Amino acid sequence: MDILISGYYGSKNGGDEAMLAAMLEILREEGGTLNATVISLDPEYTKKRHHVDAVPWLDVWTIIKKIRAADLLISGGGSLLQNVTSRRSLYYYLGIIFLAKVFGCKVMLYAQGIGPIRGGLAKWLMNFILNRVNLITVRDHGSLEELQRLNITRPPVYCTADPVLAIKPVPLDAGKNILARYQIQKSGKIIGVSVRRWIDWQNCQSALAQALDKLAGETGAQIIFIPMQFPNDIQAARETAALMKNPAAVLDEEFSTAEILSLVGNLDALIGIRLHALIFAGVMSVPMLGISYDPKIDRFLDSIGEKPVGNLSDVTAEKIFDAVTSKLSAGNFHNESLLKNLRELARQNARLALELLRK
Repeated sequence: MDILISGYYGSKNGGDEAMLAAMLEILREEGGTLNATVISLDPEYTKKRHHVDAVPWLDVWTIIKKIRAADLLISGGGSLLQNVTSRRSLYYYLGIIFLAKVFGCKVMLYAQGIGPIRGGLAKWLMNFILNRVNLITVRDHGSLEELQRLNITRPPVYCTADPVLAIKPVPLDAGKNILARYQIQKSGKIIGVSVRRWIDWQNCQSALAQALDKLAGETGAQIIFIPMQFPNDIQAARETAALMKNPAAVLDEEFSTAEILSLVGNLDALIGIRLHALIFAGVMSVPMLGISYDPKIDRFLDSIGEKPVGNLSDVTAEKIFDAVTSKLSAGNFHNESLLKNLRELARQNARLALELLRK
């Protein structure tokens, strides 16, 4: 069985690379041998990291050739179909789906986060193209509601969960070794932080630095910044650490999915603006605190019975400090039953894809 995967891959974004790793892992576990080709921003990087074939994202003729040879196009995962972070990317991903349908290839939207969609043309194209795909799974109820608002009703639609939630927890040794390289020992609490630049970031950056300073000073916690997108997140982390009086470690390397999971597993709590940093904490049963910049953060936290401590424009140092100290004093992770259900739903994405392939 030949599959072609379309998504934001090859960008060195830890969350997107984790989604691809999870998809490939679970598809192979559930269905055996698969020949997978990935449309990538950096094909050589994707080939090396994931051991799959890859083609350039702007090489239309090669993509068409791969579509014609494929039994299934998988579009996803991630928030591909939205036009808030980029207007052009929505049309690109819809274009790949449209080409697949033109050449008679089955299409599945795989655990996508849908929307927000703004503008009449974008909404019309979503309705026209997605009503012609074979199967849709979305990773949260907010995405399901977005499809309903767009009147996308023809293909079967399932609400599942983010692919990364199906990844198995990993041993902590790799994370301990990485921390040791940065002279961080497990002698007290370790708080991990995942940041990114965005609109209204300055308010959040200031509040976060103040809260982390207070946590380090009053609890003796060690603060470490973990980059999810390399190298973009490193500068944002360094700027935040520079606002602190107490020292904080900025991990300035690119890590594999397993290494990030292992790092997160060594934490006592994680503060995340990046969605997949929060999901990694869920996989490793680490208490998490989310700061929202996009509906996908709110949607994921809601799915595990949590709420963000605030958004980039209104979060305060006091809220962050109080929320983290509350998590630390609780001493455990309270949402394991909800996460167990999400893990099973994440595996369902692969089972549905394989059912579609076998029809």
